[in-house]
Amino acid sequence: MSEIFSNDRPVLELLSREEIETIHVSSLRILEDVGIMVDNKNALKLFTELGADIDINKKIVHVPEYLVKEALKRAPSSIKMYSRNRKFDMLLTRNKVYYNPGSAALYMLDRETGERRKPLSKDFREFVKLVDAMENIHAQSTAMVVSDVPEIVADRYRLYIVLKNSTKTIVTGAFTIEGIYDMKKMLEVVVGGEKELRKKPLAIFDVCPSPPLKWSEITSQNLIDCAKFEIPAEIIPMPQVGATGPATLAGSLVQFNAEFLCGLVMSQMTKPGAPIIYGGSPAIVDMRTGTGRLAAIEAIMLCCAYAQIGKYYNLPTHAYLGLSDAKIIDAQAGMEAALGLVLGALAGINNIAGPGMLSFENCQSFEKLVIDNEICGYALRLIRGIQVNEETLALDVIEKVGPGGHFLAQKHTNKWFRIEEYMPSNVIDTRSERDWLERGRKDIVQRAKERVDEILKEHEPEPLPPDVEKELDNVAMEFMKKHGVTKLP
Repeated sequence: MSEIFSNDRPVLELLSREEIETIHVSSLRILEDVGIMVDNKNALKLFTELGADIDINKKIVHVPEYLVKEALKRAPSSIKMYSRNRKFDMLLTRNKVYYNPGSAALYMLDRETGERRKPLSKDFREFVKLVDAMENIHAQSTAMVVSDVPEIVADRYRLYIVLKNSTKTIVTGAFTIEGIYDMKKMLEVVVGGEKELRKKPLAIFDVCPSPPLKWSEITSQNLIDCAKFEIPAEIIPMPQVGATGPATLAGSLVQFNAEFLCGLVMSQMTKPGAPIIYGGSPAIVDMRTGTGRLAAIEAIMLCCAYAQIGKYYNLPTHAYLGLSDAKIIDAQAGMEAALGLVLGALAGINNIAGPGMLSFENCQSFEKLVIDNEICGYALRLIRGIQVNEETLALDVIEKVGPGGHFLAQKHTNKWFRIEEYMPSNVIDTRSERDWLERGRKDIVQRAKERVDEILKEHEPEPLPPDVEKELDNVAMEFMKKHGVTKLP
């Protein structure tokens, strides 16, 4: 597991403090004057009790500034996430950076044919096993929506697969109002009960408003339930700039922030201190093709900018970065993934989701995941920076070696090359050209495929205790039987 580093301040800042405050004030104006549609009776009741002005026929809530201020005071500035193996615990705060695969892809790239297809439970188990072995991918996600179970229970079953096959912290989400209750029950089985889950949260739940300026029935209820159960929730506005968001980046940030702040109020007024992460998944509409480009440079800029706003509010941050709009693993995929993963790290974003993803956040690739794992390693090394002290200045070693000598035999070299250099796996070609030719002239995709096969053959995730596994199986069977499934895939 790679060490996590945190700088005193992020290196990349796209907004000045004055610009952040202008966006904040503009968002408050939108909340009060324009309002947000909240299509959930429980949420509307909550806002009514809080004294918000509501057009009940249109379900438009005008959120007053004082509620936003109170919610910002109540929300915690850091969130400790736990894991079955404590070495994978995560502290989401300040500029600590962690990576996890993007979530909820409907497709995968078949490792044998290279063709896109819908994943099965077997595929997802292998993907989870692969993530479990990745040293620079710090958390799991419910990365695929498996196609061999009824759609109504897909949210629950993908969490079940992760809990069975990995010890890492999880990023997930419910597709239904009922789903979150079954998912909570499975998490409680693994951690040892409801009290333990409140004390040591094992999973983050994504909740997404519907741009522009709407919270749906399901996501509003999921957010309220997460707050009630003290389950960390990641609020993920997802404007498509030029379509469901203004065509300007600043305008989309205003709308984005208004949607987030409405969710924050719902959460904090349900349960003061409920853990909330400032997240997002913006896209840029390509007016030539009508596609929503999640890996566009402007989308990456939006992620880095709204993370600044999150830090201004003293909240943990999240972004969808490292994904690619490419359909195969090619130079475009590498370029877009590297830009997002590196710039997100430089911005100090706490929870970066996207390694492994292709095709507008809709397809997972085993091979891309292991390539992205190396990019994450590079990014983490970058933000560790350069140590300047008496030992690293190496004056005594330089004096000892002198003009015309070499440093290979020095004890200082033997110690420090292990600290200073990030050593990638064989996925990254560092051999001579002769060695490369003799080994078959393999490109990065071929090497990545070999690495995937090697890990899946050799890596064995730490199993659950037998009694816990049996109870988890029973919970899964219980909700599957309700929907006509008599055997777990």
